[in-house]
Amino acid sequence: MVHSAYDAVELVSGVPGRIEAVASHAGKLLVAASDCSLRIYSAPPPADGEIRRDGPYALERQEQRLWRRAPSAMEASASRDLLLSLSEWVALHRLPGLETVAVVSKTKGANVFAWDDRRGLLAAGRQKRLTVFRLDGGREFVEVKEFSVPDIVKSMAWCGDNICLGIRRDYMIINSVTGALSEVFSSGRIAPPLVVPLPTGELLLGKDNIGVFVDQNGKLVQDGRIIWSDTPASVVIHKPYAVARLPRHVEIRSLRAPSALVQTVVLRDVQKLVQTDNYILASLSNSVYGLLPVPIGAQIVQLTASGEFEDALALCKLLPPEDSNLRAAKESSIHMRYGHFLFDNGSYEEAMEQFSDAHVDITYVLSLYPFLVLPQTHIIGEHDKLQDLQELARASSDATDEMEAYSLQLHDSDDKSPLENKKMSHNALIALVKYLQKKRNGIIDRATSEVTEEVVSGAVHHSLNLSEPYKAKKPNKKRPQTHRSSVAREMANVLDTSLLQALILTRQSPGAIELLKGLNYCDLKICEEFLKEKSDYMVLLELYRSNDMHREALQLLNRLVEESKSAMANADFSKKFNPQMIIEYLRPLCRSDPMLVLESSLYVLERNPSDTIELFLSENVPADLVNSYLKQHAPNLQSTYLELMLSMSETGINPNLQNELVQLYLSEVLDWYKILKDEGNWTDKTYSPTRNKLISTLESNSGYNTDTLLKRLPQDALFEERAIMYGKMNQHLRALSLYVHKLHMPERAVAYCDRVYEEGAQQPSKSNIYFNLLQIYLNPKKAEKEIEQKIIPVASQYPGIQRVNSTTKLRGGRMGRKVVEIEGAEDTRFSPSGPESGRSDGDGDDVSDGGPIMLNEALDLLSQRWDRINGAQALRLLPRDTKLQDLVSFLEPLLRNSSEHRRNYMVIKNLILRANLQVKEDLYKRRQAVVKIDGDSMCSLCHKRIANSAFAIYPNGQTLVHFVCFRESQQIKAGRGANSVKRR
Repeated sequence: MVHSAYDAVELVSGVPGRIEAVASHAGKLLVAASDCSLRIYSAPPPADGEIRRDGPYALERQEQRLWRRAPSAMEASASRDLLLSLSEWVALHRLPGLETVAVVSKTKGANVFAWDDRRGLLAAGRQKRLTVFRLDGGREFVEVKEFSVPDIVKSMAWCGDNICLGIRRDYMIINSVTGALSEVFSSGRIAPPLVVPLPTGELLLGKDNIGVFVDQNGKLVQDGRIIWSDTPASVVIHKPYAVARLPRHVEIRSLRAPSALVQTVVLRDVQKLVQTDNYILASLSNSVYGLLPVPIGAQIVQLTASGEFEDALALCKLLPPEDSNLRAAKESSIHMRYGHFLFDNGSYEEAMEQFSDAHVDITYVLSLYPFLVLPQTHIIGEHDKLQDLQELARASSDATDEMEAYSLQLHDSDDKSPLENKKMSHNALIALVKYLQKKRNGIIDRATSEVTEEVVSGAVHHSLNLSEPYKAKKPNKKRPQTHRSSVAREMANVLDTSLLQALILTRQSPGAIELLKGLNYCDLKICEEFLKEKSDYMVLLELYRSNDMHREALQLLNRLVEESKSAMANADFSKKFNPQMIIEYLRPLCRSDPMLVLESSLYVLERNPSDTIELFLSENVPADLVNSYLKQHAPNLQSTYLELMLSMSETGINPNLQNELVQLYLSEVLDWYKILKDEGNWTDKTYSPTRNKLISTLESNSGYNTDTLLKRLPQDALFEERAIMYGKMNQHLRALSLYVHKLHMPERAVAYCDRVYEEGAQQPSKSNIYFNLLQIYLNPKKAEKEIEQKIIPVASQYPGIQRVNSTTKLRGGRMGRKVVEIEGAEDTRFSPSGPESGRSDGDGDDVSDGGPIMLNEALDLLSQRWDRINGAQALRLLPRDTKLQDLVSFLEPLLRNSSEHRRNYMVIKNLILRANLQVKEDLYKRRQAVVKIDGDSMCSLCHKRIANSAFAIYPNGQTLVHFVCFRESQQIKAGRGANSVKRR
């Protein structure tokens, strides 16, 4: 960072004697010589308060013997027009007349002082004492505090309310109010302590050849140090530089870390460095040099030309506020040049930061990536903006000519070969992605606002057009259409299109998918071609989805799934694309476009039927629509859909679909039955998987049309299916007859009775189901006759189950009456049936031939289900020659249960009777209460004596009232109750 920050100009020469101190006031130089004189030099006219760069200064005035002894230090206060000097003591003179204002006698013998011009405070170090004075009224100093210090103060400076002292070879901080003293650190082994105040309130403390930055309390400032080439004798701060007086030269370094060397001014035997507002004074033995700062603009040009862009940007902050446009132009140009420099050297992310700080459009940055395909736009090129910035900068300095070369770099990319473009660093694309993502939020927000404004404007214009017919007719004046700029949307289109390509090129496909899932302005055609070229199908699918191109996306998915099954596909490809992806893609479309879902689901319905049906159910796709579509386009999948839907749906399916499924099963079973019958292999105990499904569906569902199904059943086969449907129609006798006489499955008949009994436990009439089975076992001819006489057709107008109740008389006998007397108690599990309760509730035309009775089966039924059968009715049906021993297993638990119930009822009766007696006893006791009335008994309501009047006593046995008072109180309560009811 070596450049010319200061010009060394000899301002004064040939001073008689040796120069002891120097200061500046109102553009004039004050030089104190060893002969105790003060010489005042001024610049040749015109001065205008500015330092001339051509020098020299001319002697304007000389004050002989202003001090008794030559001053060792001198400082001018521009705000107060005062001159402070330290010779024998601290003296105060008025400027420019040099009248003596005050002499601080108590500072006699002081060797150092520090002046706080803002507060008018003076700190003087004398021997081992530190004294603080305050300038009172601008004419005299008043002592404020005096503190003892460990040794003679060699250097000091104000830092807020504290004073930093250099004592011996240590630095200390003392509070000017409390006198609290704290050590900081040592000043090194070579140089004496050196304390330099900074404009920010911090301090620069010397430690040999290192300057350390500390805060007002002596705490180290992070990364705050300056390393000089030699040990400095003194240092002054002239922002943004620190200037040090070294033995052989004056060294200038930047205050910005890492405090690089800026300039070296060769001046030997420099005695003092003095800081002024606009420049630095360097006094030699007989002459004074001025270190005049080079204009900021010129320094910026030097730094930019040498590639020190950060330092050039730091100097831009020092440009005067009135040159804000110039400052913005210079900063933008420097940021752009710095960005190109970093980009060419491989620091891509830092380059993007510079482009971002330059506030250039993204098209300017994207021109560095010529291999990215961008959409056609009407955006004004960034080249024009760059030219405007350069013209503005050129108006202030001719050094910007060098920047024009960098503007040509925008066109360099066009000359690169395709091979060079393909070799673009991966890091460059990563930096571009971060840059575009950082810019994206603001651009997308502007584009969205632009769309919103157009929508609102269109709505308002539409409402005005609608209201025009209702307004009075006015002359027809055609309103000119205003053109709305779409710059924000075009910029968003460019950004998202390039960002998507950069993400894919850097293998950040998940990031590209996230981009497409949200609001985006990607160019469909460019992105589609690019993704097809790169074979990034996951992102391409999301692109189709975000643009509502679902048909294209599903076609691509089907193709990819088919390709994944080929032998050429690798494992990752097969794992990535599977039928489940199609299902997940269809899920959100089920409600918006169910027909597209059906058209696209045939492929996965064949390969993954359960998940596809679950998709239809979870997303509430109309089942009728799905069934009709499959019936027309994929009949082989219709039964699969219906049976899976029936098994997975918690609420079941509607009756039409149930009937459809059963009809499908039955058609397949009938075809299978005809084949076996023709082969002579048919029996009713032969089952196929489809027949098992049919039977299971008939048993577990009830929404099908039994009339239609019964008409399709053959008369000589499929008796189990017929029995199930009779059961659904509550024609239990017909169903049981088929189980017993056609299928010869008594165990199925008993199970049927159990199921009907448990389903109708709350309906007493259903308890006769076991009696119907006994009838079939013991009286097959009568059952056959009753069935034939009581044919009740099923009402075909009801598609569901038709319930028809009828009863069949059973004659009572002497044996039944005896059993009833033995039982003694009613069974609450079923209602006792009289002579009329034995009728069948169903009739039919499928009956047996009236074979022999099945006594063993009947006895087994009685022994197993004794608690569910009316004993009297059952005994009436048994043959008269039935042995009592065969009925032990039936009668024993029946009688035991009856006896137990009788005992329980007797216990309950006795308990109720005893409770009744206890209540009566309590009533008698309460009626025997005695109340004593004497002459002192008082009415609790009127508080008068009861005497011989009629009285009443409350239930507590203690409260006595006149009967008249009691009656009146009751009437008052009754009236209040009536009023409250009226209010309600």
